[in-house]
Amino acid sequence: MAGTRKKTTTDDPLAPVTLAVGQEELLLERAVRQVTDAARAADPDTDVRELAAADLQPGTLDELTSPSLFAERKVVAVHDSQDLSADSVKDVKSYLGAPAEEITLVLLHAGGAKGKGLLDAARKAGAREVACAKLTKPADRLAFVRGEFRGLGRSATPEACQALVDAVGSDLRELSSACSQLVSDVEGTIDDAVVARYYTGRAEASGFAVADRAVEGRAAEALETLRWAMSTGVAPVLITSALAQGVRSIGKLASAPRGMRPGDLARELGMPPWKIDRVRQQMRGWSADGVSSALRAVAAADEAVKGGGDDPEYALERAVIAVAQAARSR
Repeated sequence: MAGTRKKTTTDDPLAPVTLAVGQEELLLERAVRQVTDAARAADPDTDVRELAAADLQPGTLDELTSPSLFAERKVVAVHDSQDLSADSVKDVKSYLGAPAEEITLVLLHAGGAKGKGLLDAARKAGAREVACAKLTKPADRLAFVRGEFRGLGRSATPEACQALVDAVGSDLRELSSACSQLVSDVEGTIDDAVVARYYTGRAEASGFAVADRAVEGRAAEALETLRWAMSTGVAPVLITSALAQGVRSIGKLASAPRGMRPGDLARELGMPPWKIDRVRQQMRGWSADGVSSALRAVAAADEAVKGGGDDPEYALERAVIAVAQAARSR
């Protein structure tokens, strides 16, 4: 192992060790990206290695952090570090006491009791820590949306942020995508009227209207609503986002513990009670395989509308048909 180096401040993405703690995938990905972007800003030739816990065998960390002839900067990110073997944990703890020059180690940890010894050791060593816990409270999701708009350099009214959370739900990826789409399509301050126009207006032809008909198996009506939505200018990415949310909601409710009180179920799933009632009606024809196949179809359409395909409208039509068919898979 290389010798010790002076610790940087805990606010510095290039601190010797970053500890990303939690189970929210979007935030974990961003924690790694922030470190990677900072490293590549300092050195465009930075070598980035992302490893699963199983890939970090005894001795692997020593190999990755050994001095190079070219003194290259490296970022080594270890996912699910709570699952590391005892021998690998020893290697990491040893490294924490003597981090290598020009190397940034990122430990992604679920934050529970499993692997707590490594978590404690990293904190004791002064690791920079990034909170990546799931945002289960409505107030936290509202703060996330406000932060997204700030990060994009735009202002949004409190009413707009609340309307967006109410319309999109608890999925951070979908909330982030919605914020980005609004910023790219709308000039000036984003208010609740703008959110309503994109998410509940357009002659009942919003992405959510398309999704509702699709997840209920009403293919012909869903396609008609889709074509109207496209003709009135609804962004394709908002339609794929609504389809994904509709299918995921069905999957969440189907896998939820039975017998829970409505209020407890709403908190568990991050949905308002009225939405749980609607999803319960929509899920009657669905199977677990149907949910999986529908999500794959929506993911393919999402890639196509974001530049991976030549005909976004055709990709959306295929996704709508696939979702409607999956709604009758039971």
